[in-house]
Amino acid sequence: MMRKNISFLILNHTGSRVKHLTVSKKILRIIGFCFAAFLLLFTFLVYNYFSAKKTLISKQQLEKNFAVQNDEIISQRKQIQEFAGQITSLKSKLVGLHEFEKKIRIIANIEVSDDQDNIFGVGGSIPEDLDADLPLTEKHNSLMREMHLQTRQLNLASINQEKGFDSLFEHLEGQRNLLSSTPAIRPSKGWVSSKFGYRISPFTGLREFHKGLDLADKNGTLIIATADGIVSFAGSKGFLGKVIKIDHGHGMVTLYGHAKKVLKKRGDAVKRGDTIALMGNTGRSTGPHLHYEVFLNGIPVNPTKYILN
Repeated sequence: MMRKNISFLILNHTGSRVKHLTVSKKILRIIGFCFAAFLLLFTFLVYNYFSAKKTLISKQQLEKNFAVQNDEIISQRKQIQEFAGQITSLKSKLVGLHEFEKKIRIIANIEVSDDQDNIFGVGGSIPEDLDADLPLTEKHNSLMREMHLQTRQLNLASINQEKGFDSLFEHLEGQRNLLSSTPAIRPSKGWVSSKFGYRISPFTGLREFHKGLDLADKNGTLIIATADGIVSFAGSKGFLGKVIKIDHGHGMVTLYGHAKKVLKKRGDAVKRGDTIALMGNTGRSTGPHLHYEVFLNGIPVNPTKYILN
């Protein structure tokens, strides 16, 4: 039969008597069980402590990351609202430019076609202003969709506006070239000694048609080009003496006769106001003067209609 008790001998290094301790196996098992349970509980508590600490750190990091992401979202939404405001401003400027173009066309008497009437296309309407005052706590998905849509519309509008300005520029450039090539000033100083039309010839005493305008002044008075053009003739021409002739394009030609001296040669480009000759008395003439003619599509016309100064 096994013994139910266990004896322990306790020795002391001081040499005192040996102590004897007897413990039953049942109590020893209870003590062992309690120790094991305590050790298990301690291990569990330590594990939970470190797990809770790790979870707390993770939670704090998540909260920090969430705060950073939320700040980024708020910042992005602010940028979206700024972009929306810029889109609205750009749209207003495009509409303003288009209205300005229409006014210029009206002033210049240029017809506006249907496709030029609206930069957003035929039948298209001006997009409504974007609502950029959404609360920053709300999603901006609908605003972003509308921004993408209006960006495409503005791109089309800018292309149409560019085409409108190009055609307007071409027309005005053509008008400017036409105006600069149209005689508009006096070709010389002096008084009118003979007008355009029928007159009595100072040489024959007979009624004749005078195709130009005569301006008389002292010998050597400057003669200037009355419009931009190219010298098509420079030399002597019968009764007209020394002559310079300028082709202005658009069917317009001017002629300057009886010059003392021609200062330009054939092929030279001249601008309105350039000195081209000196007044003289060459050819059949009764005194120093300029015989000035204007031709439109080969037909002589009254030069006084082309003198605005």
